Amino acid sequence: MAAQTNKQAFSGIIPPMVTPLLSDNLTLDVKGVQHLVEHLVSGGVHGIFILGTTGESTSLSYKTREQLIIESCKAVNGRVPVFVGITDTSIEESIHLALIAERAGAAAVVAAPPYYYGLGQEELYKYYWSLADQLTLPLFLYNMPSHTKINIDVKTVVRLSEHPNIIGLKDSSANAVYFQSLCYLLKTNFSLLVGPEEITAETVLMGGNGGVNGGANLFPKLYVALYNAAVAKDFARIDELQNLVMEISTKIYTVGSYGSSYLKGLKGALSALGIVEANIAPPFTTFDEKEMTKVIANIKEIEAEIAKVL
Repeated sequence: MAAQTNKQAFSGIIPPMVTPLLSDNLTLDVKGVQHLVEHLVSGGVHGIFILGTTGESTSLSYKTREQLIIESCKAVNGRVPVFVGITDTSIEESIHLALIAERAGAAAVVAAPPYYYGLGQEELYKYYWSLADQLTLPLFLYNMPSHTKINIDVKTVVRLSEHPNIIGLKDSSANAVYFQSLCYLLKTNFSLLVGPEEITAETVLMGGNGGVNGGANLFPKLYVALYNAAVAKDFARIDELQNLVMEISTKIYTVGSYGSSYLKGLKGALSALGIVEANIAPPFTTFDEKEMTKVIANIKEIEAEIAKVL
């Protein structure tokens, strides 16, 4: 049974860390992990989320996932909470990854719905309740309907919030009405974090707790500043910083006409900034030279703009 009884509310900017890979696109780049962790922690982030969508979790072998958990927690060394994605089609594999995360020193685990069969809401409720019962680390729900083809309904989230070991939800639906409904109905120590960075400030103003924003891999200080401005209700500062976030969204995540343009663009931009290599796990591949040239030009322009306001 779950050991967690007192819920801890997490808040702030918790980047979904990319997974640095070597040139074979399969092997974990341990030095890259260390460098990226230092970049994020020095940027003032409030936590780090590994093995999410941005971390290419479903494209990685279980061996690599386990290695990433261990190396990331080692590099963080307790300075900020580490959240570990344990999403899988097998509850047994999710529980196994959670045990690795616990031993490594992670603060919590995160699970999207099993993504092959189409679960109904009652099945989803029973699945999560059973999973939470079997974990010793606290659990975040992860609503990612574009990838799992399942939306965790508001009523299901409210029911699951009653479990002592389910402490929050990361919502990547980009549905502001859905998020507002959760803010209205869940007023206890239940963390509500948003994925899409384009609406992070908006959801914090609604009463949300922060953002799990991919762009924070690039410029963590920008996203932390935006979060702080939203908490302070400094609308002039929000407007200034939001424009820069939208520059990243429109000029980095939309290069090329791929379903994977976000990942290609993010990793390409990280490479252009000298943070980690652009290598990406199969089935995807990195941008070609023409596309990378565009990413490099755009990210350098954005970097200069950010330097003026931070």
